[in-house]
Amino acid sequence: MLDKKYPSLPSDSYDPTIYTLGRVGPHNVVIACLPAGNTGTSAATAVAGRMRHKFRSLQFGFMVGIGGGVPSARDDIRLGDVVVSRPDLEHGGVVQYDFGKAEQGGRFHRTGHLNQSPTLLLNVINGVQRDYELGQQTYSIHMQRYLEDENLEEFTRPTTEPDLLFKATYPHIDSLNCSDCDTSQTILRPLRNTKIASTRIHYGTIASGNQVIKDAATRDRIVKDLGGRILCFEMEAAGLMNDFPCLVVRGCGGVYKRIVIVDAIG
Repeated sequence: MLDKKYPSLPSDSYDPTIYTLGRVGPHNVVIACLPAGNTGTSAATAVAGRMRHKFRSLQFGFMVGIGGGVPSARDDIRLGDVVVSRPDLEHGGVVQYDFGKAEQGGRFHRTGHLNQSPTLLLNVINGVQRDYELGQQTYSIHMQRYLEDENLEEFTRPTTEPDLLFKATYPHIDSLNCSDCDTSQTILRPLRNTKIASTRIHYGTIASGNQVIKDAATRDRIVKDLGGRILCFEMEAAGLMNDFPCLVVRGCGGVYKRIVIVDAIG
């Protein structure tokens, strides 16, 4: 991940966070993970706050990790794809779906607003998207290098065979795989063109909150309430957007893991 890794900092009794320091290209970078077992917007806010206090020259960050993709007829999102937050006419790139007030009749009224990512980062992703559409992306080169590293054998891209999309009305059996599920309840999707990069990048709105959404009907209701164009659900970004300028990047998978990567220029 890093072009060059720097020595670790000495332990700090006031900050239990373990930081990894290094450089990517010309940028100095500090990386921190949420503590094991800690999830949600508050945990992300705490780590980012301590990081900003210790590294005063931080310019912006990348909130990177795993989220739950929301495939639709318009957005063919599959396991291993990547979703990048980007503002549209309705949202700033990230929307907190569970912050608001319960009203009479069972209605939920969302309140508050999350800031969008810094203009500099939005300009950068425009360039990245252009290169991707022209087939000039370079991320596949780095991915191949990681896949060939014997020390990283446990990190692989999901294969296409078990990527089953079940109907929202089908109650999915809670297990590690879909071996006990009724495959007649799946939605048929064409195989992807292998000539195109197997990992697709999608740009749009990411829904963030403190709940793990495993029920498809609940997911679809939230997506509809938010305007219908949600690409991904995750659990930390809403705790950062208003206080820490960052871009949210999520890999679509069935397991939630969280990493905060912050870029310090200078």
